Amino acid sequence: MIETRLLRQFIAVAEELHFHRAAQRLNMAQPPLSQAIRRLEKELRVPLFTRSRRAVTLTPAGVAFLDTARRTLAQLTDGADHARRVAAGVAGRLAVTFLESAAYDLLPGVLRAFRETYPDVELALQEATSFEQVEALRDGTADLGLMRWPGVPTPGLSFERVAQEPIVVALPDDHPLARLRTVPLQRLAGEGFVFSPRDKGAGFYDQIIGLCRLAGFSPRIVQEARQMPTIVGLVAGGLGVALVPSALMRGRRDGVTFRPLAVDAPSSMTHVDLVAGWTGSRASPVRTAFLATVRQVAAAETRTVSLATE
Repeated sequence: MIETRLLRQFIAVAEELHFHRAAQRLNMAQPPLSQAIRRLEKELRVPLFTRSRRAVTLTPAGVAFLDTARRTLAQLTDGADHARRVAAGVAGRLAVTFLESAAYDLLPGVLRAFRETYPDVELALQEATSFEQVEALRDGTADLGLMRWPGVPTPGLSFERVAQEPIVVALPDDHPLARLRTVPLQRLAGEGFVFSPRDKGAGFYDQIIGLCRLAGFSPRIVQEARQMPTIVGLVAGGLGVALVPSALMRGRRDGVTFRPLAVDAPSSMTHVDLVAGWTGSRASPVRTAFLATVRQVAAAETRTVSLATE
């Protein structure tokens, strides 16, 4: 292995073509510089310079190696700079998984804000269910996930609520309850429900079951679908009704009417949380920066909603 110090010394001599001037440029004495160049030539097993009383010139091998030395030092400099930027959280790669419903609401603002501040970070985005996101965090294929509370034990993972939205009912347009401005939850007792499977997100599934039971009934599940937009599509097709996060209202879908719920229940049951999840044992400055952006955008959107409702 050739020391980078030798490369810098060689470049100085090659550019000055004078050992004394090169030594002055490097702030060192000439004899050690001459010894260093001889050591480099010995390691390479080729002469790099032709020396005479009148001049120092590069040999053909020296000309070729000068280009290599410059590129090597430039790559090392760029690599060191990139490493420092990654350590500072302003460069690198971040794998983010997310619920499709988050793409209607929080995620677009987060991506815009993050790209403006951290343009050198490569984002790898993947839509996934909450269960799939937990698995991706566990096996290291995801750095951060935007999901619902898992509802199952998740040792080694950390979670933080970043947003909250009300649960609304999705009804076929021709449903009698679609004429109401607010739908009492107990009025859905005899309806067929479209649900997401529990094994794809136990937290939200259990929350909906608990909310219905609080209203005095257990929902009759007639169809299941993995993704919320698919659930809304099945409602549009007349297969049943569904309780979904209000973010789904932003996705335009013919044949569906969304209505607020009327139910005597605490907000912890009538609202659904969007949580950020990550592996606590894996430090990541880029992930920390992204999570900070999520918090900032979520707080700004919450303030905007609050002002709009005052």
